[in-house]
Amino acid sequence: MTGFIDSLTNLASLWVVVAAFAGVLWGILGGALPGISPSIAMALLLPFTVGMDPTIAIVLLASVYVGAEYGGSIPAILIRTPGTNSASATVIDGYEMARQGRAGEALGISLMSGMWGGLFGLLVLVLATESLAKVALAFTPAAYFSLGILGLSVIAGLSGGSLLRGLITACIGLMIAFIGSDPVSGVPRFTFGSADLLGGIKPILIMVGLFAVTEMLVQIGEPAWAKASKSEARLKLPNWAMSKRLFKPQAIGAAIGTFEGVTPGAGGTVAAFMAYSEAKRWSKKPEEFGHGSPEGIAAPESANNVVTATALVPLLSLGIPGSNSAAILLGGFLIHGLQPGPMLFEKAPEVVWGLYGGLLFANIAMLLIGLVILSPCIWLVNRPKPYLIAFILALVMSGVYAIHQSIFEVGIVLAVGVLGYGMRLLRLPVLPLVLGLVLGYLVESNYRRSLLISGGEHSIFLTDKVSLGLLITAFALTAYTGWKEFSASKGKKP
Repeated sequence: MTGFIDSLTNLASLWVVVAAFAGVLWGILGGALPGISPSIAMALLLPFTVGMDPTIAIVLLASVYVGAEYGGSIPAILIRTPGTNSASATVIDGYEMARQGRAGEALGISLMSGMWGGLFGLLVLVLATESLAKVALAFTPAAYFSLGILGLSVIAGLSGGSLLRGLITACIGLMIAFIGSDPVSGVPRFTFGSADLLGGIKPILIMVGLFAVTEMLVQIGEPAWAKASKSEARLKLPNWAMSKRLFKPQAIGAAIGTFEGVTPGAGGTVAAFMAYSEAKRWSKKPEEFGHGSPEGIAAPESANNVVTATALVPLLSLGIPGSNSAAILLGGFLIHGLQPGPMLFEKAPEVVWGLYGGLLFANIAMLLIGLVILSPCIWLVNRPKPYLIAFILALVMSGVYAIHQSIFEVGIVLAVGVLGYGMRLLRLPVLPLVLGLVLGYLVESNYRRSLLISGGEHSIFLTDKVSLGLLITAFALTAYTGWKEFSASKGKKP
């Protein structure tokens, strides 16, 4: 906690504050566009963070995550179209309040619930990761290998109910990770004689292609969303009596968001719907839910904004991205030569504490910007969809080209976008591919190093206590998920 307090004094840097406000502004605008998820809004900025100071770049990306979660509630309330997946639960009562002429009140409840949820999630993040930092020095190459195996075992929970589909896409990610030079001998492999592939395929190219280009290809075939009325662009913050009524659902959302956030694969959507259900269960006025209940907005909005911080716990402590947005943030770390995980707290503690301070500013910025952003958001939602898609694709291509001025990398992004579109059609999950890509090097390089240390003895992975514990956990997680999937498949049979 002392490091967090010290970081606030160091955040007097104007650029860090600017990054937090700019990220939230971009995130709200991106979240307000139906179909543009937080991860896509982050991916669009990812190429432009190359060359930035690491702390500023990470704060910028994390702030986009914060802003997009709130921005998704704006079209959910106004036009019954959630801007993000996690805002789907907000539609139920938010749109009903808008139909009753209470759109401004609904937007105010969403804003305040999101801010309090974000601040609570930040507190959990600081307390949880600071304690985990103490185990950093216990990680050997064998432990890092087992940590990578644990990360790959999470694929089972990120596969959308099909372990086989998750394994297929994870293998694709591992295959991409092995392109380039061997991490120990330096021998080129899978480069097909191309000098452009000697350094491997950068994760940033895969992430931008999978999240941004793929989504634009999907949106081309989707109908245009509804238009919003400018007369609804008046926000009304809850008064003291309403704030007291909303405390319980906000607390329920915060508790569920904390649990779901630290669980890889759960994410804000699951947290929002669970919070909505529990808030209705414990409400004194459950009959209002579905008919314009303020509590039906407060609970899911609190939950999905808590997740923006708590989802970073497994990323920072273990290097495992548990959501699409966390995977994009992982890409931001990798661009600047930083590997999230236990040693991050030893090698670059200033970046970690800078991220915490940046998230604090981001939640404050969300409140300030949220008070004045409605009119621009409504104008943006009402633009012709083809123009918006063309603008976003142009932004992606210019950003990717600006990294190394390479047409070859632009081609990779476009090819990955087509690959992602095919995966959507086949209902293959994206996140296992990202996990395989970012964990492939960690697993292979530390496996080889461990065998060099032990003289080729695989027993090193069992004699190392940390490694053994991680392997047991990975096996237990995989077995549990496999058993649960098997039981579900048996239950579906007549």
